[in-house]
Amino acid sequence: MTKPRVGEPLTPFVLQTVDNAPVEIGGKADRWTMFFVYRGRHCPRCKRFLNKLNAVLSDWTEHMDVVVASADTQAKATDDKAEFGWDFRLGYGLSVPQMRDLGLYVSNPLSDAETDMTFAEPGAFAIRPDGTLMLVDISNGPAARPDLEELLDGMIFNITHNRPVRGGD
Repeated sequence: MTKPRVGEPLTPFVLQTVDNAPVEIGGKADRWTMFFVYRGRHCPRCKRFLNKLNAVLSDWTEHMDVVVASADTQAKATDDKAEFGWDFRLGYGLSVPQMRDLGLYVSNPLSDAETDMTFAEPGAFAIRPDGTLMLVDISNGPAARPDLEELLDGMIFNITHNRPVRGGD
């Protein structure tokens, strides 16, 4: 597994969203983007994290775009959005090559009761408007997630002061 390098461009890719408005991740943009990857509909810890994100979404979108995605099918992602009332842009169909390009841990289901497909473990990626990665947070399981309040506070500082990346070497 290769990890993405902060300070370098993220290879752009397009995600389909449940709102039928494809979104490009990476590449040049008008604003910063925070891209969160979650495990999928089968993960209750993901729901708790994403519900917390949704509750403070306006604080985030004041400073950057927020996109969330998983490997789930359109139907599963649409069901999640409807069930939880999420307001963020929700992508689906993250492919295994995309997962690997992002440096994510990739898991197979432990049983049919969990899910029926390969999925990504959680990740968070802060992307500058020029398409370079500012921050990468990758977990190999659902229990380790960034604290949303601390992450946003740090990102506001980074954006406001145009801080350089750390740990690029």
